[in-house]
Amino acid sequence: MAERFPYRVPATAPAGDLQRRFTDLTPGGNSGQVATAAGRVMLRREMGKLTFMTLTDWTGSVQLFAGAQWTKRFAELNRLRLGDWVAATGEIVRTRTGELSVRVGDWVLLAEARRSFGDKHKGITDVDMRYRQRYADMWANPHSREVLLSRSRAISSLRRFLEARGFVEVETPVFQVLPGGATARPFITRHNALQMDLYLRIALELHLKRLVVGGMERVFEIGRVFRNEGLSPRHNPEFTMLELYQAYADYRDMMDLTEQMVAHVAAEVTGGTKLDYGGRELDLSPPWRRATMLELIAEHTGQQLSLQMGTDELLRRAVALDVAVEKSWGPGKLVLEIYEKTTEPRLWGPVFVMDYPKEVSPLARDHRSSPGMVERFEPVVAGRELGNAFSELTDPDEQRANFEAQAEARAAGDEEAMPLDEDYVRALEFGLPPTGGLGLGVDRLVMLLSGSEAIRDVIAFPTLRPEPPG
Repeated sequence: MAERFPYRVPATAPAGDLQRRFTDLTPGGNSGQVATAAGRVMLRREMGKLTFMTLTDWTGSVQLFAGAQWTKRFAELNRLRLGDWVAATGEIVRTRTGELSVRVGDWVLLAEARRSFGDKHKGITDVDMRYRQRYADMWANPHSREVLLSRSRAISSLRRFLEARGFVEVETPVFQVLPGGATARPFITRHNALQMDLYLRIALELHLKRLVVGGMERVFEIGRVFRNEGLSPRHNPEFTMLELYQAYADYRDMMDLTEQMVAHVAAEVTGGTKLDYGGRELDLSPPWRRATMLELIAEHTGQQLSLQMGTDELLRRAVALDVAVEKSWGPGKLVLEIYEKTTEPRLWGPVFVMDYPKEVSPLARDHRSSPGMVERFEPVVAGRELGNAFSELTDPDEQRANFEAQAEARAAGDEEAMPLDEDYVRALEFGLPPTGGLGLGVDRLVMLLSGSEAIRDVIAFPTLRPEPPG
């Protein structure tokens, strides 16, 4: 039985390339050059013995100009449905109305579109359908495809930026014996051959720092991490992180690196460092503001807080600020909760929120001058954190004590607390030099650069609830 559709298409001319190559072709002009363009038929209008179609590929669009006198199988071409894939060959011309066109001599059907892409003017407006049927959404709503292409450019830019500064890209395990490197609830799976439970990683951190111990002084990984949490405009159970570690550096070095890197990526992806996000201007050019968490709380609430106030006073302040807290929390957790509920959403930034309570930062190094605090910051832009960074804790004894405190919290019912990782402590006993580390949420960075309000807009196939039957 003869195949209806070809197995391959001879070298094609992308629509975007044609538009650039023939920009000087005047209305009514002929180029004398023949090209083959391939893509989907997205618009069509018939005018007697002439037919005009818009052919779209991932680089742009070009018009197909067909006529009964010169186009093979003209009647059959007119029976094409919107969305059908075709390859059309002909001379590149510009019509009298100024449209760059392929004057179709021959053409071939490549694939049929048996389903519609939605209203030709509005596209697919059902949000749930857009995420479930991304393959249709990308054609019906071209902005969706542009967002995903921006994501690709952003990740490529991050990689080039770091490699130019001597960082080496590595890969670390997705399956882990212990979930560590963050406070989050993990996904659990089962390895049948070894008869053991494994966890999908919740962070990249601990294996990357093991590599620094092993002598790889600048390392990074861009990879998927998995957290067993709910869905929200800012949260998806699997998402992409960039984590990097640099020996002989501290958290101030990480601030410099972060602002330079984000500004660089913004310029490469959007053409500049000034963005419009949610109708407000955002300037990502360095230097970014640096302020402590306690300073920012005071600015936005009028409350001068400190860890030395003690638990009872901080509980009273939280209640006065209408922040829901638990009596079992210590001073550090109370301060963090007050900050996250009253201050962080109001920070337009960009700003580095510095100096976090030690109680909520088990992997960070003690602050050099602020008792009870650690050298940690989060870059906050447009009211949400983009990442997390430390002067890394290098003392194995202190790290063990922090892990043990986390293990106690885990035993008491905190499913997000970290377990004791004996192998990581053993690695620290071989010696970790002074190290600065940064974790950056790639999805949130792309949200910022593309003007997207929901994380699902920047993930090709986000996690969704099961589709209703039928």
